[in-house]
Amino acid sequence: MATKAKALYLLEPKGQFEVREKEIPQPGPGEVLVQIHATALNPVDWKIHTYALFIENYPTILGLDSSGVIAKLGEGVTTFAVGDRVLHQGFFDNSKFTFQQYAIVPAEIVAKLPDNLSFDEGSTIPLAVGTAALGLYNNKTNRGIGLFPPWEEGGRNKYAGQPIFVYGGSSAVGQPTIQLAKLSGFSPIITTASKHNEAFLKSIGATHVIDRTLPAAAIKSAVRAITPEPIKVAYDAISLQDTQNLTYDILASGGSLVVVLDVAVDKERITEDKFIARAYGNVHFLDQRKVGVSLYSKLTELLAAGDVKPNNVEVVPNGLAGIPDGLEKLKKGVSASKLVARPQE
Repeated sequence: MATKAKALYLLEPKGQFEVREKEIPQPGPGEVLVQIHATALNPVDWKIHTYALFIENYPTILGLDSSGVIAKLGEGVTTFAVGDRVLHQGFFDNSKFTFQQYAIVPAEIVAKLPDNLSFDEGSTIPLAVGTAALGLYNNKTNRGIGLFPPWEEGGRNKYAGQPIFVYGGSSAVGQPTIQLAKLSGFSPIITTASKHNEAFLKSIGATHVIDRTLPAAAIKSAVRAITPEPIKVAYDAISLQDTQNLTYDILASGGSLVVVLDVAVDKERITEDKFIARAYGNVHFLDQRKVGVSLYSKLTELLAAGDVKPNNVEVVPNGLAGIPDGLEKLKKGVSASKLVARPQE
């Protein structure tokens, strides 16, 4: 096996990207080395670049979504074999980020990629599904609202007949949120999206799709017309200030709202009887690891059964070198699909 491989480096805060060679990292106890065949681009990647967020040491690699092949096993790993097709999340470490040809990951948060999915499709899953799942099912803290997961025994259809509202259903996080809500039994599952995405969202579990271009008052009226039941669970997969305000207003007293960016609900709107959690979608965090391990233990089964489906894929050309242009495209807005690069090209 070679000792060096390629990685895409961000050289300095808000600076230039460059493909360079680096030493292939070696897995420690309980870890695996993955040869990355596909890595998905996420909004957090361009935000780190544009706003110099999160990263302290440069040059840095980015990337938080991967699918590929197990290349080496660390000590004590018995759940995988070299050559297994897998998917996993990256993390904030140059040995674990995914805009490179090889990365390290703890084996307990790796899932085998079922035969019905390609590497490209598999790479769209980890961060999006993690963000949806952790926001809904992590302990009721500032990072989750404490629902019982549908992949655990007794969880399927646990919330049957209860309505849920998902703002931004066609987004990368909105799609798995709808699918997990369906597994949990929520009904109706009401979401917002462009009209051209309505059929697609209904195919993955939404029961009602409201035109996202309608004024806030019209969206509220449409929700009230769909169900007389109080909406106790809402997920804002976009989480701009106006979408958070709208979703918070739709939420009933005693309800819980998940947002994916910092809380921006107007202070005068906030009341003590509504709970807000700010989801952090990474299962590497120790305070989220328990839910992450549980999810990854069942993820292959959920994917194979079609209970959780990947995002639509748009492949970025030119491998790692094509990622900077892809991030610029993502920054301008991509609807109902995920951009994916192939580091081995």
